[in-house]
Amino acid sequence: MTRALVSVIITTRNEESNIGRCLMSVMKQAYPSELIEIIVVDNASTDRTKEIVASFPARIFDLGPERSTQRNFGVRQAKGEYIIYLDADMALSEQLIAECVRTCGNSDIVALYLPEKIVGNGFWVKVRNFERSFYDGTSIDCVRFIRRDCYLEIGGFDESLTGPEDWDFNRRIKEKYWVGLITNPIFHDEGMFSLKRYLKKKMYYAKSFDSYIRKWGRKDPEIRRQLGAWYRFVGVFIENGKWKELIRHPILVAGMYFLRINVGIAYLILRYG
Repeated sequence: MTRALVSVIITTRNEESNIGRCLMSVMKQAYPSELIEIIVVDNASTDRTKEIVASFPARIFDLGPERSTQRNFGVRQAKGEYIIYLDADMALSEQLIAECVRTCGNSDIVALYLPEKIVGNGFWVKVRNFERSFYDGTSIDCVRFIRRDCYLEIGGFDESLTGPEDWDFNRRIKEKYWVGLITNPIFHDEGMFSLKRYLKKKMYYAKSFDSYIRKWGRKDPEIRRQLGAWYRFVGVFIENGKWKELIRHPILVAGMYFLRINVGIAYLILRYG
């Protein structure tokens, strides 16, 4: 096994219901524990988040206001050859870090997409997981495991963006380095789905879309894929033979398009309403 220190950067704010599960998944990695450091960057939590973190072998810092700033700060504190950044409501499958280090150590790949599985309760969580399965390794996705020196070389996340900062970071990585996709997933716990909460979150992140578009240009091909109706409503779901999954799961497809249409309407109201 390639022996490289991996720094796990976790951003938090009032995550007492999630942070323990996230940290435990890091502790249970098949990769040697002495080669994993955990850095938690908290944004002024008022619940038990910091207390829970203190019970784990992690370094904790306090910084805001947004996750881009938190991530960049965490990476500057890190000592690892590689970094992986997580939200507190995520958990790692047991072999994930080992596969990441092995993949990058045996190739010219310096950054990796992690397949994401949405977990939680109810039918709409199944719909969200179905939708998310189409995005792995696409323009809608973003690498989460990166060689630290490469992260720093491109300047990390653009702290002026909130929402599309992931897309912006991903495209800058792809412009300079080889990226790949592993098989072991990351689990994203969305609990009990709420359409109101889901749309509110989407619209909060959409507020930076105009800034992101100005940065790269409205006619930029990647912008058109990420924000254009054709790719977001059709292309990403049918490319590379993925259309077969649409045929196999018509009920989930109906649910998925219900959510997609609601997000589209909410975005139009935000932009033109």
